[in-house]
Amino acid sequence: MSAVPESGVTPAAKSFRRIGSRATRKATIIAFFAWLFAVFDFIMFGTLLPQISAGFGWDNTTASLVSTLVSVATAIIALAVGPITDRIGRRKGMILTVSGAAVASALSSVTPSAAYLIGVRSLGGLGLAEQAVNATYLSEIYAVTDDEKIKKRRGLIYSFVQGAFPLGVLLASAWVAVFLPVLGWRGCFLLAVFPAAVIALMRRGLRESPQFELELQLRSLRKQGRTAEATELARSYGVDERPAAPLAAIFTGRARRNTLVLGFAWFINAAGMQLFSVLGTTVLTEGKHVSFANSLVLLIVANAVGYVGDVAHGFLGDRLGRRNVIAFGWIIAGILFAFMLTVANGTIAVVSLYSLGLFFLTGAYSAMLFYMGECYDTACRATGTGFLNALSQPGSIVAGAIVTAMLASGSTWAHATLLVGAVGTVASGFVMFGARKAALLQD
Repeated sequence: MSAVPESGVTPAAKSFRRIGSRATRKATIIAFFAWLFAVFDFIMFGTLLPQISAGFGWDNTTASLVSTLVSVATAIIALAVGPITDRIGRRKGMILTVSGAAVASALSSVTPSAAYLIGVRSLGGLGLAEQAVNATYLSEIYAVTDDEKIKKRRGLIYSFVQGAFPLGVLLASAWVAVFLPVLGWRGCFLLAVFPAAVIALMRRGLRESPQFELELQLRSLRKQGRTAEATELARSYGVDERPAAPLAAIFTGRARRNTLVLGFAWFINAAGMQLFSVLGTTVLTEGKHVSFANSLVLLIVANAVGYVGDVAHGFLGDRLGRRNVIAFGWIIAGILFAFMLTVANGTIAVVSLYSLGLFFLTGAYSAMLFYMGECYDTACRATGTGFLNALSQPGSIVAGAIVTAMLASGSTWAHATLLVGAVGTVASGFVMFGARKAALLQD
């Protein structure tokens, strides 16, 4: 029997429906590809921003402002996905997120103006929320799987799924390198619709998690006025029998501390993610004077290394504790990025430091997302992970606003990125030490 859940309720007397090895692996594979193509759409916007800017005649300040406003719109949509998923279920939530990525790509291909682009890219918030919904669903599935190898190494297995982030960046960079000269930036967006649409259809075959099935039973009993039966059923499974609004629940009891600490860490770390990952081509071209074509090659190499980072952090998180692995990973990443921006000269030095920086920056998220799923109860798990995930966007907004102001006042991209991105990444690592170690989900 696993540890007592975060709510402090007693261990379960009954066990949830078990998930077979085949179904567990199927859910893992589909989650991987869903996140891959959600990232693909999300990152492709940042990768193509220099080309979009050139097409519309925007200067650096205007391009940064557009990126910042896109982050605002994205945050609003991403924040709503968690409560929706806690209401409609994990399976439907996953269909919604990957479908949103497909629609965002399609509509981006016919962009006529900056205002339209900002509105359309808000749908990218659905794709961004994909990782939070994945973490919610898979943390529940892995807790009740019959596959003991996966169960014992759940953090490592999830890292392969979260590793779709650097691979999605890699795919977006390669996609742009191949199709941009032939189809232009509009054609790159249009072609991206089809793989995401296929994954959305494949997800229709997934089953709901047993934990959420119980939650639906409890809601049904309460709705019928059978409160005593609902309370007894909840206690028999060892879950919290006190119904509460999911958003309120993540700010009460033992969940409160991690919500506040992890939320602040996400907010600060978003500066590094926005500048070094989403806007990687802009930082390399403007900050290190790398050509756009070479910046795409550098992103491909760096994110291939980043995937190894995801797996490494998942492996270490199972053994050393996810919180500490995340904290040290982000501190090291910020230091490496600072060296890249200040002392690195030449292609080899830039590639090495940028790649290692992404190894620790994005790699730590494989531990972070799964760690978040372990911090909350079933009734508010998607809301909690979704809320924390959405805080990356306000962080991106603030970072973008500061960078925009610095550029407008005459600062260089390298200087702005150093102060906002590298320093922010280091600070987020130290914030993580304030988080409470999470209990494992009960079986």
